[in-house]
Amino acid sequence: MTFQPVVPAGGVAGWRFMQRTYDTQLQTFSASPANDRETKYFLENISNVKSAEDLVSDRRLLQVALGAFGLEGDINNRYFVQKILSDGTRSDDALANRLSDKRYREFADAFGLGPGDVRKTGLITNMEVVAQNNLISQFEISVGETDETMRMALYAQHKLSDLASQSGSETRKWYDLMGLPPLRKMMETALGLPAAFSQMDIDKQLGVFRDKLSDLTGSAELSQFSDPDAVRKLTDTFLARSQIAQLQNTISPGQTALILLGA
Repeated sequence: MTFQPVVPAGGVAGWRFMQRTYDTQLQTFSASPANDRETKYFLENISNVKSAEDLVSDRRLLQVALGAFGLEGDINNRYFVQKILSDGTRSDDALANRLSDKRYREFADAFGLGPGDVRKTGLITNMEVVAQNNLISQFEISVGETDETMRMALYAQHKLSDLASQSGSETRKWYDLMGLPPLRKMMETALGLPAAFSQMDIDKQLGVFRDKLSDLTGSAELSQFSDPDAVRKLTDTFLARSQIAQLQNTISPGQTALILLGA
């Protein structure tokens, strides 16, 4: 039986509890028999993978591999996944480089099965990172079964930090964020952007994102999220806005106002 994460409340209060108990809950989740078994299988067998076809032919390996990047929904799209892996990331016209969702590029790069790539499936340290990222992703999914906003907040904690520290220009970082659906959704909610926002021209979206973030935090740069306090402020805003939206969907405006005023 897999451990079910404990999420006693929503919003900022529930988030504070999750932060206090995260390490213990993740460890317990990872050590559950089913998760421990799949992790061991992956680490014992991934070094045998020499090609994209090898990986997609083993469903248990592929489940962990995709799960590490939040792409578990593609488990049955074998041809598509094989194409992503076999194209690699070195060529501009590789499939992973042509997709707006940048998780596919990260996925292909992690295994190095494309033309001219250094194969990484035999590098135990790299594969341990993949296995651990899968456990983190599966834990977040389990949290999302109780509270989807909490799942998005957990994802943002590590992904914002990754974006902040990566090389390249701030513009490149922003485009990468816009190509990561969970992080993009979190940012849109935190900044109070409407659902139709994504229909705008991509360059105009970038300008709005930067302006709105600057209004909230005083900086339009994603590099600010190397500071845990900046991540905390954005996350709290996201959770508060999400909770307000949920309240507005279930009770009258007057009741919402009274709750927010502490009445």
